[in-house]
Amino acid sequence: MRKIAAVIFLATALTACGNKAALQPKAGQNLPPPPYGREEPLSAEALLEPSQQSVLERSVELRRRSEEREDNPFDLPPPE
Repeated sequence: MRKIAAVIFLATALTACGNKAALQPKAGQNLPPPPYGREEPLSAEALLEPSQQSVLERSVELRRRSEEREDNPFDLPPPE
């Protein structure tokens, strides 16, 4: 019974270890300089958001009906 209680206590303690404070640069360091044409530097949260160019989109059209598969020369049976 004590082992179960210890495991539950440790699991609860580990889940409470997350840091939820606002992001700040390390002491003595600054955020990167602002992009060209911008007056003030971006905040830490804005720097973490991906740009529109880096967000991937699906480029493969999903199959809408069953189709026969092409022959695959690497699709070998398992060794005996």
